[in-house]
Amino acid sequence: MSYSIIDLFINASLVVQLVIFLLLLASIFSWMVIFERWIFLNKSKEELVKFEDSFWSDAGLEAVFDQGEDENHISIGAERIFRSGYQEYKNIKSQDLEPETVLEGAERAMRISLSREQTALEKHLPFLATVASASPYVGLFGTVWGIMNSFRGLAETNQATLSTVAPGISEALIATAIGLFAAIPALVSAASGFYDSSSFNGSRRSSKSS
Repeated sequence: MSYSIIDLFINASLVVQLVIFLLLLASIFSWMVIFERWIFLNKSKEELVKFEDSFWSDAGLEAVFDQGEDENHISIGAERIFRSGYQEYKNIKSQDLEPETVLEGAERAMRISLSREQTALEKHLPFLATVASASPYVGLFGTVWGIMNSFRGLAETNQATLSTVAPGISEALIATAIGLFAAIPALVSAASGFYDSSSFNGSRRSSKSS
């Protein structure tokens, strides 16, 4: 009897096959999310470098703000936070209010924009965390179910040998292996510095001012 992974999957019980299929789907979607977030974060960091170079230049805040008015330019991260605060500053300042009121309005707009950018940055993070925490247990459920079926079949045989239960146990253990395969990348991505908010916190400011 062949013991390749494909043959073991085909010969597994319906419950184990369903568990493996769900875990494979979770793994595929996790990798899609990981690559999408990786591209987004790299783009955010590149835009942060460009924005800070422009912000700390001698062009002035008005010129920096006007650069974002280009139709082909999409502001993200720190630039969008700056634009929100500066736009609110200009709107309130035109009303001839107290300087403290003007600054409070700008700060409030920037805090709201920061919250939105952090939400965009952490997009799909709950999904990765769920896959990382649940996949091993889902795989373990498939393993336990497969082992139960193996011993149930063993009870119906006249002679109990290792070769009798080995195929069923092998089928069951695949579910645990695939559960770990789905969980480990999601766990590393969710728990490491993959979701790093430095794209929005002006990380180069301290190095330039020091």
